[in-house]
Amino acid sequence: MNRKLLAVLGVLLVLSMVLTACGAQECPECPECPECPEAGECPECPECPEVGECPECPEVPAAGEARLEIVKARGKVVCGSRTDLLGFGYLDAAGNNVGFDIDFCRAVAVAIFNDPNAVEFVPLTAAERGPVLQTAEVDLLSRNCTWTSSRDAAWGNFTVVTFYDGQGMMVRKDLGATTLEDLDGATVCVTTGTTTELNLADNFRGRGLSFEAVTFEDTASVYNAYEEGRCDACTSDKSQLAAVRMGFANPDDHMVMDVTMSKEPLTPAVPQGDDQWFDLVKTVAYVLINAEELGVTSANVDEMMGSDNPSVTRLLGVEGEFGQTDLGLEADFAANIIREVGNYGEIYDRYMGPNGDAFTLPRGPNKLWSDGGLIYAPPIR
Repeated sequence: MNRKLLAVLGVLLVLSMVLTACGAQECPECPECPECPEAGECPECPECPEVGECPECPEVPAAGEARLEIVKARGKVVCGSRTDLLGFGYLDAAGNNVGFDIDFCRAVAVAIFNDPNAVEFVPLTAAERGPVLQTAEVDLLSRNCTWTSSRDAAWGNFTVVTFYDGQGMMVRKDLGATTLEDLDGATVCVTTGTTTELNLADNFRGRGLSFEAVTFEDTASVYNAYEEGRCDACTSDKSQLAAVRMGFANPDDHMVMDVTMSKEPLTPAVPQGDDQWFDLVKTVAYVLINAEELGVTSANVDEMMGSDNPSVTRLLGVEGEFGQTDLGLEADFAANIIREVGNYGEIYDRYMGPNGDAFTLPRGPNKLWSDGGLIYAPPIR
């Protein structure tokens, strides 16, 4: 046997011994899994806090139920209004609701109940006006409300324009501003959620001017902030600015600029869905306007019952018909309105005339159409 063969046999012998040793070795066993711990008890849930009682839902007419019947059953008209604006909706020294918009609500109450006090006035912020109309929480909204196309589509039915206004700007005289361009970069106090806020932005943007809006949800806060000097100017309807200025500690330190930024047709509105109620409220406005045009006042209404003018006697329910039956009203409801509240001109002068309770504001566009103004109503016939 040669050496090469012996070498090969030696290698094979060693390899055989190694394989034999590996085969004899046992693999280690995996350790046993520990037992799962027992589930503990769930912690007790904390007690829920007590919840107060929900407020009563507003009285909303059922589908098909006439609002006039709801109002009659309730015994009063629910009118969305305000208590903080001289001339339009405010409280007198005795705490009574008074103002141009307030008297319109009273006229509607007289038409139905022959009682100017058969009204519940619900003070509303500007932001609350749309929702209360949409949910029919009020029968009537008479609160400095501008009639716009989007509001007419979404809020409710707007009746008859009772006051033509325009947006203006009030500043301190010592600011020296007379035009909007003089207010470039100014801070302006404004009520949020109103057409006023939108008009402000449109007017400044259209002129390439900048401004900083200081917004508040309620009107009183706007004017308090302005009077305290937290903004350079404040903006709203010109009639409102004139009213608020008179209530300042030093009204002569402020001026309403000779600037008109928008059209503001102020209009009472009613919830959608009841044509009879819509027509009734519109007709109350027609009565007030036609009464002034025909010269019928709270002082002479009884005397005018004997007028030779058929338009007068028809208005007062002495003869003829102009829709009273269809509206569910008494024949003489118009005479009752004029007797208790007055005609359109009387209401205007009561608060904003030469001897007005609130302030003096020339009628301007709020004159009758026959006097060169915009106040106009369909004939009563």
